[in-house]
Amino acid sequence: MINAWGITDKGAVRQQNQDGYYLQRYDSNLAVGVVCDGMGGARAGNVASLLAVETFSDILDSLRKAAPEDAALLLREAAEAANSAVYQRACADPDCRGMGTTMVAALVSGRTAHLLNIGDSRAYHVGETGISKLTRDHSVVENMVERGDITPAQARRHPSRNLITRALGPDAQVEADSFRVPWQQGDFLLLCSDGLVNTVTDQEMLFEVMHEQDLDGCLDRLLAKSKEQGAPDNVTVVLLQNL
Repeated sequence: MINAWGITDKGAVRQQNQDGYYLQRYDSNLAVGVVCDGMGGARAGNVASLLAVETFSDILDSLRKAAPEDAALLLREAAEAANSAVYQRACADPDCRGMGTTMVAALVSGRTAHLLNIGDSRAYHVGETGISKLTRDHSVVENMVERGDITPAQARRHPSRNLITRALGPDAQVEADSFRVPWQQGDFLLLCSDGLVNTVTDQEMLFEVMHEQDLDGCLDRLLAKSKEQGAPDNVTVVLLQNL
């Protein structure tokens, strides 16, 4: 059985929320979650994230008819359709020219989680063994960390931390990372925009998910922690639990 929660907020500084998310449980053992973080100006970032989420979720409605082994292909098809929708809107509307969005998505079926990401929104595995980042950020600072130029802690505060190297929408074609991981009973998947990870540490996420008794209030507490740190960006979190 799967439990699921989602939250999004404009944060403490931004005037508009340009994040978007989708969360759907199709049955007791099948669910999907997606988080998008828009970019491209006051109007365009909001358009990009919402259009991507809407297109992605429309494609995934066919999941009811799909076999579990087709999950990875379906995620890629949904991401490609979302990319096309955002790209075409940007080409047709001068106010949206160059807009784009990150995307991180998880489709969980039984004891398997299928993941897809574009940009720097993240997926984490949370369980009894701790917390681990499952996705690789497509960003300037991630490249710097991998080269050893800066530490992960420095990356959280680096002035270039918002510069991403891959996004959904700016180009006609997009390359997504997609993979699957085991997802056992008692495990969690946490999907989030960078507004959370730039203000809340991995250990704070782990504590709120695994060591607080009230899971229904977990995302509210994570949002509150982000706002305590100033929450300069929008904050969006989706949490999936394998019961």
